[in-house]
Amino acid sequence: MRVSQTTTPPTTVFLGDSLTAEGNWTEWFPEHRVVNLGVSGDTTEMVLERLGSVIEEKPDVVVVMIGTNDLAWRRSVEQIVGGVESIIWRLHHELPDARILVQSVLPRAEDYTARIKDINIHLRQFAPTVKAEWVDLWPAFADDSDELRTDLSPDRLHLNEQGYREWRRVLGEALAGRVGQDEKTDAAPAPADGHGNAPDFQV
Repeated sequence: MRVSQTTTPPTTVFLGDSLTAEGNWTEWFPEHRVVNLGVSGDTTEMVLERLGSVIEEKPDVVVVMIGTNDLAWRRSVEQIVGGVESIIWRLHHELPDARILVQSVLPRAEDYTARIKDINIHLRQFAPTVKAEWVDLWPAFADDSDELRTDLSPDRLHLNEQGYREWRRVLGEALAGRVGQDEKTDAAPAPADGHGNAPDFQV
């Protein structure tokens, strides 16, 4: 006698700004119960303010990418890193059994390159201290000049269809396995993000 077995799909929250909001994650990852909590224009501070909505979902997986809009508000690397680290730290402590995937900030135009690289270095080092997994999107999205590839973006900020296809590919590989660093150390909560001046370009 055959016994059918059903598996409840993991609840997976996608958290970020409009780059995340515009992704068709439900179609791309049908094996997950997707909750898209991307919000256009969001900064690290805004995400911190609405983390309650993430925690209420009691997700099995949280996929995070945030920070590029903070650059538009001319916030410092230290403020942006502190904001993202605070988000990850709270998720880890409020959702200790959830799998947290932290994605690197995508490259943009040349003017942003040094700051984004610095942000990503800090986040990559911090992620394993709260048992989060690091997903490095940079190699897939940066051109030889370390700018966002023009075949993936119309304006070196937003993504086109091919850009989302590439994101889906890299993230799909991460969701299918265990990525990130093996080191585990203790970490204290980082300070929340600060305020800046008027934005130039944001998503």
